[in-house]
Amino acid sequence: MKALFLAGGMGTRLKPITNELPKPMVPIMNKPLLERNIERLKRYGINEFVLSTCYKPHKIEKYFGSGEKLGVKVSYISENIPLGTAGAIKNAQNFFKDTFVVFNADILSDIDISDMIDFHRRKGALVTIAVTEVDNPSAYGVIECNKKGYITAFKEKPKPHETNSNLINAGIYIFEPEMFDEIPSGRTVSIERETYPQILDKGMKIAVYNKCSYWMDLGTPEKYLKAHKDILKGDLNMLKHNFNENPQYISSRAKIHETAKIIGSVYIGDNVEIGAFAVVGPDSVLCDNSYVGTGSKVIGSLVWDNVSIEGEALVVNSIIMSNCKVEMGACFSSHSLNAPG
Repeated sequence: MKALFLAGGMGTRLKPITNELPKPMVPIMNKPLLERNIERLKRYGINEFVLSTCYKPHKIEKYFGSGEKLGVKVSYISENIPLGTAGAIKNAQNFFKDTFVVFNADILSDIDISDMIDFHRRKGALVTIAVTEVDNPSAYGVIECNKKGYITAFKEKPKPHETNSNLINAGIYIFEPEMFDEIPSGRTVSIERETYPQILDKGMKIAVYNKCSYWMDLGTPEKYLKAHKDILKGDLNMLKHNFNENPQYISSRAKIHETAKIIGSVYIGDNVEIGAFAVVGPDSVLCDNSYVGTGSKVIGSLVWDNVSIEGEALVVNSIIMSNCKVEMGACFSSHSLNAPG
């Protein structure tokens, strides 16, 4: 089976992180989010991927190439203008002749895609949509379904009294190729507001798959940082390292001064150097080749690769991007620091 990743978004809400980087390429524990998702699907036997791009597509294509380094086949199709979810899917029609998976490239989940495929086939649906539950669905497009697991209605940002459902679209779909016949070509098309309601009006079946125990839309810096803290807590199994059993992953190639303190859950990558009397953690990630100087503190923060945090600096609940330098004695709290272009 093949999978289509919708990787064309501009990541506006994630700025400045996405100023120079497509959102699917932001690192999750030292690897691009898109690579993490491809690795997950590969474990379920999916080894052919189509990447639908729009914003800075060359950066995605340069990194993944043909997919050979990941042991998969990767193809590309690019939009000149954003076509919306359904429009992007229609644009990739020539790649798919059989049942296929569609994945929004900006989400992180623990979905068992094999189980979802089996569910889809049992339901005999044209489309199956993975959903997730939220406490307050009024900020989302809400999905209503019947007891048999089929969708009955889509409601956009309903008020509390307008729906009894707390299910929202998780951005993971399984499509039959006949779905292409329901999407017009050559223009922007919203799958939630246009395509799905039209399918329901025609009496076609859309099934609901509700088994995501972890789901996160990495739409904002706050959510992006929280996703890393969730991984460190063991809420999402992303690495071979089990954070539930051992809350600290420290590379054997890291250099940590004997007077430095490593507190609570942390990830410390290759060639990281931590100076005397520095404090790292809890809930902190230091990616490869980063440096934390004498007396500095990194707490609840995500530090990308090749970052230098000079002595006596304080970094709290912040994201420090690749090749940045935090000056001596500087203080960052709830901040995203990007290197000058």
